[in-house]
Amino acid sequence: MYVLHSFAVLFVWSMIPSPITGDNRYKQGETVMLYVNKVGPYHNPQETYHYYQLPVCAPTQVRHKSLTLGEVLDGDRMAESMYKIAFRINVEREPLCELKLSVSQVEELRQAIEELYYFEFVLDDIPIRGFVGYMEESGFLPHTHKIGLWSHLDFNIEYNEDRIIFANVSVRDVKPFSLDDVRETLSLTHTYSIRWFPTTVTYEKRGDRLRDSSFFPKSLEIHWLSIINSMVLVFLLLGFVVIILMRVLKSDLARYNLDEEGTDDMEQGDNGWKIIHTDVFRFPPYRSLLCAVLGVGSQFLALGTGIIVMVLLGMFNVHRHGAINSAAILLYALTCCISGYVSSNFYRQMGGDRWVWNIVLTTSLFSVPFFLTWSVVNSVHWANGSTQALPATTILLLLTVWLLVGFPLTVIGGIFGKNSAGNFEAPCRTKNIAREIPRQPWYKSAPVHMAIGGFLPFSAIFVELYYIFATVWGREQYTLYGILFIVFAILLSVGACISVALTYFQLSGEDYRWWWRSVMSTGSTGALIFLYSVFYYWRRSNMSGAVQTIEFFGYSFLTAYVFFLMLGTVSFTASLRFIRYIYVNLKMD
Repeated sequence: MYVLHSFAVLFVWSMIPSPITGDNRYKQGETVMLYVNKVGPYHNPQETYHYYQLPVCAPTQVRHKSLTLGEVLDGDRMAESMYKIAFRINVEREPLCELKLSVSQVEELRQAIEELYYFEFVLDDIPIRGFVGYMEESGFLPHTHKIGLWSHLDFNIEYNEDRIIFANVSVRDVKPFSLDDVRETLSLTHTYSIRWFPTTVTYEKRGDRLRDSSFFPKSLEIHWLSIINSMVLVFLLLGFVVIILMRVLKSDLARYNLDEEGTDDMEQGDNGWKIIHTDVFRFPPYRSLLCAVLGVGSQFLALGTGIIVMVLLGMFNVHRHGAINSAAILLYALTCCISGYVSSNFYRQMGGDRWVWNIVLTTSLFSVPFFLTWSVVNSVHWANGSTQALPATTILLLLTVWLLVGFPLTVIGGIFGKNSAGNFEAPCRTKNIAREIPRQPWYKSAPVHMAIGGFLPFSAIFVELYYIFATVWGREQYTLYGILFIVFAILLSVGACISVALTYFQLSGEDYRWWWRSVMSTGSTGALIFLYSVFYYWRRSNMSGAVQTIEFFGYSFLTAYVFFLMLGTVSFTASLRFIRYIYVNLKMD
């Protein structure tokens, strides 16, 4: 009950549609707490460390702020700082602390500055970011390599009446403290200035103010044009496939039904998809695994659609640290009943009797690969002291939620699915002896179908995929969820149409092994997404280092795997409905 209550509170909290997060009001002179959060290389978004791991001004006793689940998953580790900030009280060159740095500590700072470390503070739930130091390198003779530390920070804070609207840090008029040629203990004094500025921006609009003055660069200018271009191309492809397929299918139905009314099909030497009507509904091997794929794929379809719709409806604040992470975990646990129901229901329709094993397989199909990948990534973060490594309490909480919510809902859904399952609706009887499959030309082989079935859906999301990667693995702020919803719908539509077309061509070659082929053909889009992630890593990003590389490829593999499950489910469902349709409309003895 405690776990359910805790997650209910987190779920409601993550859905608060506030401009940023809190609603703090201050009186003049009242203390405003500035929290230090994390530092890390600018080009490695997921490689972050606690700010106090650097040799900087730190209190004797570090007091941490209580964080939400999403903030912990996002790598936040906020702690109280030594900066003394009072509401609407200006401060000039206030000493923060005096440090004595050893040679090794100076070298640690030099290395951090060379790797473009940036810091993140939080003031009234507003992130404040800046670089730790300054580096200047000249490639001309004589070669120079200068490194300096920002020992003074200017905080500029905007307010509207009794609320804070915006805050940033500046070093525009500050001279960096040189860290070159240090061979003995170094003494330096850190100072800071606080300047308050009135603004007419309302508290409700401060989220827009933050987006307009982001520390990270923006590159979404051609987003709409690229998406429209992709949509037009996809619609042309879909129209071509649908029109051609419907004309051919209509001709086939007319010819087959005419042959049935006239002469015996054996006398006509009939061929094509009609002649395999006694084998097309023959159940495939590994039925339990197929049903598990369909169940988990249905769960992720519901999960992805739910998150996008919730964002569009403003049900939670996407600008809150880790809001989407919290919502995704909660929705995953709650939608486990969908995977159990779909898998068990279809497994019973196909005559399966080991439904307990089917439930275990269903609940393990994603959770086991995820746990193994996360274990490796988290171990690497832990070994390097990164804040991305989850604390033991958070790990225990997530495991408990899966054991007490996710797994039981999978079992409950499986029981309902098993009990409500009817007979498999096959319009044709299946013979006991399977028909021999003729030799297929190379263009009807499984690899060719997978290449075609994967490429066309991938082309539908290719443009949007860059922006998603730039958001997750870069510094972009993604806000065009309406476009994302449209692209997601186009992706599913393209996958369904291509699957129907490929299944028709396969049946026309008298090959009735369409069950797994329909899953793999469009599901292969996941493999192309993983290949794109490799391309993005090497050509579109500046990420480096073992920590960032292992996390990137580990979670990119899981992303590709999820797309395989989702698109494989859509592909199979479309092919099954198509096959039932054409054989229901076919006249047979």
